[in-house]
Amino acid sequence: MDDDCIIILSGGLDSTVLAYHVLDKGLRPLLLTFDYGQKHTKEIAMAKQTAEVLNLRHLVIRLPLNEIFKYSSLLKGGSDIPEGRYTKESQRSTVVPNRNMILLAVAAGVAEDRGISKLYYGAHSNDRAIYPDCRPEFIDAVSEATKKGTYNNVEIIAPFKECTKAEVVKEGVRLDVPFKNTWSCYKGEKTPCGKCGTCVERKEAFKLAGAKDPGD
Repeated sequence: MDDDCIIILSGGLDSTVLAYHVLDKGLRPLLLTFDYGQKHTKEIAMAKQTAEVLNLRHLVIRLPLNEIFKYSSLLKGGSDIPEGRYTKESQRSTVVPNRNMILLAVAAGVAEDRGISKLYYGAHSNDRAIYPDCRPEFIDAVSEATKKGTYNNVEIIAPFKECTKAEVVKEGVRLDVPFKNTWSCYKGEKTPCGKCGTCVERKEAFKLAGAKDPGD
């Protein structure tokens, strides 16, 4: 069966909900996951699990950004993961320089190669303050660039760009997403640490959504 679109699936909560959201729209996505030199592969394992559950084609692309960038705390060899609530100062070390631009460019190339014109990723509004490549103006600009730079006019679509993470959780509840098959923690321990910025954000999102996180 031909693929209708591409989804960048990290294995985290947002992109996993996005996969179910796109399927609910009647599209059949090809899933792309990037092994970009992050400190652990928990999310990649979850992405593989989601692909198996949904019976979707899945490519894992190795792109070792840790061999290029030296300072992001998310990458192998980087500084320690900061703990506590997301703030511009405390969480800035988790920025991988221009990561989404790089991953979207590669994914757009895959789309062009396969004659696919729609590329989805799971940016949401909570990420705007810390991550410039999750902001609507970035999404609109990079989508326009990929359309102009591909024969197939590849469009980048972020359905959750105006949504909070709590609203993403609510959409996941509506779609009966198995949240146990997602990983949000920046640390690659046996269980989520509960202290890093993404763990704190996830807890707050489930609380605001009035939902139970099976990872708790």
